[in-house]
Amino acid sequence: MKKIIKNTAILTAITLVAGMLLGLVYEITKKPIAVAHENAKQEAYKKVLENASSFENMDSFDKNDANKLLREAALLENEISEVAVAKDEAGEVCGYVITVVSHEGYGGDIVVSVGIQNDGTVKGIEMLKIGETAGLGMKATEDVFKNQFKDKQVSQFQYTKSGEAGDEMIDALSGATITTNAVTNAVNASLVYFQNMIGGAVNE
Repeated sequence: MKKIIKNTAILTAITLVAGMLLGLVYEITKKPIAVAHENAKQEAYKKVLENASSFENMDSFDKNDANKLLREAALLENEISEVAVAKDEAGEVCGYVITVVSHEGYGGDIVVSVGIQNDGTVKGIEMLKIGETAGLGMKATEDVFKNQFKDKQVSQFQYTKSGEAGDEMIDALSGATITTNAVTNAVNASLVYFQNMIGGAVNE
């Protein structure tokens, strides 16, 4: 009986010490992880709006209102997580970066940042998070796919498997239609928000 009590006490002590050490490690690494995440985000912002020199969170952004808007637009599997106001070197607003979380990815959530200049032109997209199939869905991170959205001023995008022409048409990734659909809908979610909450509808 004494041995059982002793072993239990030892295990309890080990568990407590391990818990304390894990908590300590978390506190030590929490700030560097947050800094790395913020740096990665800022790098993505610069890529999608190259003429911007600074980015600030948009004070008027309301996540609930944004996602209600997406539900009304039948983009149910998408959420807008952040909106940043982009300013040029003169301090003038030159566009917005809208970050969307898509729950439609094949390998889990895909987080896409979309740069949209003031006239509604998409200037670029970058993946902040993606875990799709190597050699298939992960091709969404390559410029040949991402650049299909670049410098396009359309109301909405759609993907095609037949190479159909048009600024709004995106060639689907071979063997990765689910990923293509997820990214396209995420970009469309950013456009819905921009057109309804920021810059007005884009004329086709």
